[in-house]
Amino acid sequence: MSESVYKVIGLVGTSPASWEIAADNAVEIASTSLKDLRVAEIAKLDMTVENGKVTDFRTRLKLSLKTD
Repeated sequence: MSESVYKVIGLVGTSPASWEIAADNAVEIASTSLKDLRVAEIAKLDMTVENGKVTDFRTRLKLSLKTD
């Protein structure tokens, strides 16, 4: 089995609809400029609230990518 090294970066995705869509948005946008994405780990879920209503869901991710 070959050895590999991975880099882990932090991302925050947002969505007015759900935490899942927020996570999808973060990974999808990151994939446009980063290669060899491997694993996304949910680090934290939160939301913004204005006037007593949820306006955005935020998902904080730890995303790993394989290094050369």
